Amino acid sequence: MDRLRRTLFRLDGRGYGAYKELRGAYRFPEFTLYLDRIQSDPFAPPSRVRVRVPAEVARLPSSAYASEPRRIGLENFLADTLARRAREYSGVKGSGKSGLIVVHGPGQELLPRSTVSVFPDGQVEARFFVGLPAAGRRILAREAWKLLGEILPRLVRESLLYPHLPSASLWEFVTTYEDAHYLREKLAEMGLVAFVAEGAVLPRASGVDPRPAPEAIPFEPPPELLVKIELPHRGPVRGMGIPEGITLIVGGGFHGKSTLLRALELGIYNHRPGDGRELVVSRYETVKIRAEDGRSVCGVDISPFITHLPLGKPTENFETPCASGSTSQAAAIMEALEAGARVLLLDEDTSATNFMIRDARMQALIAKEKEPITPFIDRVRELYERFGVSTVLVMGGSGDYLEVADTVIAMDHFRPRVVTAEARRIVQAYPSGRKRECPRPLERIPRRRVLSSGLPRGEWKIKVQGTRGLILARQEIDLSAVEQLVSADQVRTIGILFAPLLEKLRSGRTIDQAVAELEERLRKEGFSALTREARGDLAFVRRFELAAALNRLRTLKAQPL
Repeated sequence: MDRLRRTLFRLDGRGYGAYKELRGAYRFPEFTLYLDRIQSDPFAPPSRVRVRVPAEVARLPSSAYASEPRRIGLENFLADTLARRAREYSGVKGSGKSGLIVVHGPGQELLPRSTVSVFPDGQVEARFFVGLPAAGRRILAREAWKLLGEILPRLVRESLLYPHLPSASLWEFVTTYEDAHYLREKLAEMGLVAFVAEGAVLPRASGVDPRPAPEAIPFEPPPELLVKIELPHRGPVRGMGIPEGITLIVGGGFHGKSTLLRALELGIYNHRPGDGRELVVSRYETVKIRAEDGRSVCGVDISPFITHLPLGKPTENFETPCASGSTSQAAAIMEALEAGARVLLLDEDTSATNFMIRDARMQALIAKEKEPITPFIDRVRELYERFGVSTVLVMGGSGDYLEVADTVIAMDHFRPRVVTAEARRIVQAYPSGRKRECPRPLERIPRRRVLSSGLPRGEWKIKVQGTRGLILARQEIDLSAVEQLVSADQVRTIGILFAPLLEKLRSGRTIDQAVAELEERLRKEGFSALTREARGDLAFVRRFELAAALNRLRTLKAQPL
């Protein structure tokens, strides 16, 4: 600590580049400070910093990190506390990013992050970013010492040391995370694809504010789908269990259909206490599907849904730089199945109408031999009965889907009612007259191997564009339609994963093998498996989102096996 102070004051007034002398480790009374990367300019991205607190100083109760779910909940609590405190202490004290303290804390969704690590022996390491102060491009030693020598110790003490933390809030994070994890692990055993707890708050404050809506109607499970389960901490909990099979969510406009689907879509993640969706969980292998006009598609077998295109263009190995709504949605389904999806979520509002349904009148007008599309309605039962893939659909306009649904849930003023029996009576009373259009059965889920000629080579910079996409090797990968990404840190992780992903693909792994192996490695080894640098800006990402990014690489060349 004294050495850091002396060095800083020796550098006072010198050019900003002299700050690089500070790289190294400094022992403080309660922690060790590591200055791992020093920014080159006050206007450049802030310096990369970490602190390590010994177990006997942190004094975290071992029971709070005794299991993996508890540890992740604890790490999210510490990261959240550190981020909030950093915002209070952060301020501009000079030019550029001087005095800035940036901590990548969690949002409403809690997932493994690289911000804070709690080690098995109780040590704690936090990684964040600090803007070293400058006047113009000259070092401000006094301000830098105030930041590193005075503010930083207070920040560490108030955010990472158990005696200074609100223990009730800490345990709420830990137990909430473990309960949600336990519930998700039980879904398959209970024959469910999702669970929505009684009293859950599903609506959000606004389209840009993911916090719970202040006057939302608490969720009331319908008696027909009522499920009870005993959780490790909350004890007995009641809620709506959505069974495996084909579930239709119907109702009038603005009555909560898409709100429920959005909650299921994000039910792959655990949520922070107070979010309202703490016990809204979906199977881990749940993937949201939508149409995506203009995306590139490479080497996907979409023939289960689209065949005999005009001009004889093949669909068993379909390629296009600019897909239509129907071809993009067909490709998205086949790509998700290839990666191992077991539950598909679809909303008619974001689907291609001609991909979803072709009614009896249109069948009479346009003969099947003139129509390349096999509608999803004619494959959805086959996906479940042959491959065990369940589907949850929001449908407000086409009653034909009532014929294939196992369960029909009607949303009425954000309250669900089970109307399956009524739907079946309506099907009998008002037959649609449409014919099932399946030229041949779906025999298998095709896998693909990538041709190395379409993969970028060498080293490249990664530029993250929020959750909308990233620029990689001068190529922009559009992820705006990959709706289950919730953090820019996940996109950054995807960018870093691309190098080992391409290595596996060049070695002959199929796409599904490569993404599954990387997901497992990330789960077992953590973020240290990705980079030698101690970074505080990474977050866990599933194989489905990694595969989605690869599939949107415009130079990709792949072929089905």
